Amino acid sequence: MARMRAIEAAVLVMRREGVDTAFGIPGAAINPLYAALKKVGGIDHVLARHVEGASHMAEGYTRTNAGNIGVCIGTSGPAGTDMVTGLYSASADSIPILCITGQAPRARMHKEDFQAVDITSIVEPVTKWATTVMEPGQVPRAFQKAFYEMRSGRPGPVLIDLPFDVQMAEIEFDIDAYEPLPLAKPAANRVQAEKAIALLNEAERPLLVAGGGIFNADAADKLVEFAELTGVPVVPTLMGWGAIPDDHKLMVGMVGLQTSHRYGNATLLASDLVFGIGNRWANRHTGSVDVYTEGRKFIHVDIEPTQIGRVFNPDLGIVSDAGSALDAFLEVAREWQAAGKLKDRSAWVEACRERKRTLQRKTHFDNVPAKPQRVYEEMNEAFGKDTCYVSTIGLSQIAGAQFLHVYKPRHWINCGQAGPLGWTIPAALGVVKADPQRQVVALSGDYDFQFMIEELAVGAQFNLPYIHVLVNNSYLGLIRQAQRGFDIDYCVQLAFENINAPEINGYGVDHVAVVEGLGCKAIRVFDPNELQNAFAEAKRLMAEHRVPVVVEVILERVTNISMGTEINAINEFEELAERGADAPTAISLLD
Repeated sequence: MARMRAIEAAVLVMRREGVDTAFGIPGAAINPLYAALKKVGGIDHVLARHVEGASHMAEGYTRTNAGNIGVCIGTSGPAGTDMVTGLYSASADSIPILCITGQAPRARMHKEDFQAVDITSIVEPVTKWATTVMEPGQVPRAFQKAFYEMRSGRPGPVLIDLPFDVQMAEIEFDIDAYEPLPLAKPAANRVQAEKAIALLNEAERPLLVAGGGIFNADAADKLVEFAELTGVPVVPTLMGWGAIPDDHKLMVGMVGLQTSHRYGNATLLASDLVFGIGNRWANRHTGSVDVYTEGRKFIHVDIEPTQIGRVFNPDLGIVSDAGSALDAFLEVAREWQAAGKLKDRSAWVEACRERKRTLQRKTHFDNVPAKPQRVYEEMNEAFGKDTCYVSTIGLSQIAGAQFLHVYKPRHWINCGQAGPLGWTIPAALGVVKADPQRQVVALSGDYDFQFMIEELAVGAQFNLPYIHVLVNNSYLGLIRQAQRGFDIDYCVQLAFENINAPEINGYGVDHVAVVEGLGCKAIRVFDPNELQNAFAEAKRLMAEHRVPVVVEVILERVTNISMGTEINAINEFEELAERGADAPTAISLLD
């Protein structure tokens, strides 16, 4: 047996579990871990500027590729509390990340020691498991359990809190005798699959709803195969966007109150059965349950038993990993197809495609300052099918989901349920770190951008290049639009006359100056007709300098983006596209 510090055993376990990257900030109570990282080697470290930023980098890292586990590290006290937002975000979207915090020595934990806080109690509601390890010999097994918890069942984040003296203590540990624990994942059985296919086959106008669980199971190919085999159209949720390419004939739009398509909502309302796989029936997708469920049956597949019936009770509920469920569904569907039992869906698919052709929103506006719809049109033109978009919340994200196109799994990386401002920059850096060859384009409004703007320095220091499209209306745009119902426009204006930047005409913060001060490159655009040149220059600068490049587009101050309180009552503020020139980069139009 080898004798080593307990924290060195922890590093060895992380390496054996597949960790090769960590994001964090050292501090006195966690320095033993940093010493172990240096001594043991094999785990690259990215130094964040804020511990919340490190947690979002870990999220972006996990979300990029199947099997990834993002790791974020901080010292005791405020480092752990700074991570709470990242843990909440990861928990809400079923994203496994490992947060590691330092802690005061055991003898001083309850003596109001400097930066000693009961972090495990604080994070309990937003983690799958959290523990303060009180015995040095338990350290390697705590990490073993952490990886088991993160990967088994519904994935989620874990926090391990390590007292200073526990980290420093010596233990006996043999990494050669270590094995990751076998994972527990429920799987649909034959009877469940037959009942699901029978219900599906009875319906005249069925839809598949693909949620983020498709990605957690790495099952996008299986989903597309199942849709093609049965001929059933697919509606991805925001977390499932990219599970089927936007230009696939069976991709019939997203549904919801905000991040949705007119044709997607219309198709859901015309359906008579909805088959949800790996989704939560989130309220921004459904609106009120009464409207969403009226006149249709439901099948719900989810890996977490307590999700079945949480929002409404389906006609058939199946507790299963999405990939295992699709394996079972495919087996039965193939048999039914061979026997000629599967219903012909061509007329229903054509009706869905007709809605997709005729219910496109207009994007081509020549206004200066620019309308946001035009920005997304130009992004579609400039960035190809391999582009991976990263965004979080706000009118920018909502409009982006309405107008951009996603063609590959894990190429729309979005904080779905929690939606913390500031998420986009660090998450994008985590994506680039996880996949340096990926073409990453982040999307932010001005307030999201300002929240954690300091993390751009991380991209400059560690050469993590990507393009960040900043749509700037100098407003809290989504909140301003929500205030329309209260007949106010109050405390949401970000505009002011910047005495150091009169050229931005009262739009407040000089983002170009701040971005360049952080070691990155920036381009400001006033006229939308200049966007293609700006995007081309951004690509050139990114390739030359290997740093993030920000393209700031000055928008009209007030724009209302389509949304509503029910999927059958969306407020449309702009006209429909009537011909190709109205929306030249739309997925499909009549001409």
